[in-house]
Amino acid sequence: MSAERRIRVGLLWHSPNSGNLGVGALTIANLGLAREAAAGLGLTPDFTIIGMRDDGPTYVTPDQARAVTVDTRVLLSPSGCWRVIGEQDCVLDIGGGDSFAEIYGLKRFMFLWLTKMMAVMRGVPLLLSPQTIGPFTRAPYQALARLALTRAKAVLARDEVSLQALRTLAPKAAGSLAVDVAFALPYESQAALRGGDRVRVGINVSGLLFNEARSGSNRFGLQVDYAELMERLVGDLSADPGIQVHLISHVAGRAEGADDDGPVAEALAKAFPGALLAPRFEGPSQAKSYISGLDFLVSGRMHACIAAFSSGVPVVPVAYSRKFSGLFGMLGYAWLVPVKGLETDGALAYLHDCLKRRDLLAQDVARGMSKVGALLDVYRSALSSFLSNAAARA
Repeated sequence: MSAERRIRVGLLWHSPNSGNLGVGALTIANLGLAREAAAGLGLTPDFTIIGMRDDGPTYVTPDQARAVTVDTRVLLSPSGCWRVIGEQDCVLDIGGGDSFAEIYGLKRFMFLWLTKMMAVMRGVPLLLSPQTIGPFTRAPYQALARLALTRAKAVLARDEVSLQALRTLAPKAAGSLAVDVAFALPYESQAALRGGDRVRVGINVSGLLFNEARSGSNRFGLQVDYAELMERLVGDLSADPGIQVHLISHVAGRAEGADDDGPVAEALAKAFPGALLAPRFEGPSQAKSYISGLDFLVSGRMHACIAAFSSGVPVVPVAYSRKFSGLFGMLGYAWLVPVKGLETDGALAYLHDCLKRRDLLAQDVARGMSKVGALLDVYRSALSSFLSNAAARA
């Protein structure tokens, strides 16, 4: 019998317990895809998650992956990230899904950039798992991003807009088109709950967008007044006896601060007693399972939208960046409230119309999902090749 072949895989900018269940969905799904690829090569992976401090429920246990928390001290200490990354045979960097960009500020960008460059400088093979690339519009960000993207062994874009941004910024990078790994997140289907006497409508109100609208800052440049739109939608639907409104939080936890969906959902449930407050979920799979039992979803959170889409639930994303139109446009799904193009009244009327036409949306969801498998296979193939090469040099 041959000796067991182990491979040390760093999971950079993932999380075992983020209150942002979108980051959690990426982590669980990517861990599963990497384990599957390793098994196909006869390898046993030892995972190390390297990411920010979080305070949500733990959904990746220590026996599944070791966890290293990154703060400024750990980032800059020779015994911190530099050592941990150097101990890996390879690194899969998912960038929190969309954080390798300039839109979240210099500090977050530098954390993500420096850790990538540590892998490069330590000679550890680096693969960027499917994610949004950019935007990078300013020279300092562009030059630094180009260096990291070019030095990675492979870069997987999760939408065509990101792939084009990659090819424009770093034409020598080894880029490919895949899809968000959260489409592969496991869950327990509750589809049997659909189609009852009352239409089960989920509304995921983003705490980030709601509080931005309330403060008047609107840094994402939404044309709608997001807070007004959500309040009016919840009010309209919860007053309809044929509809059961479910207020869903997909980002929740002390670390999320003003981004937390929970306090907004609780306030709306109090203001509109006809609406049900969904439970706080123990992890992303539990959230997806709950969403799979809805007849329709409106959501400002990308991965709540993906949870609906990948479980066959018609969904209308309320977009705040190009990642929404990029991903769903690639899948031929045009149903969303865009960043610009609709005023609040028009957006509300549009959401009511989509609810009435949800059977048509469901058909487009099914067509879109027919494309997802092949795109996930692109990533599976890239993973297999990457892990095989990493194991050969280990």
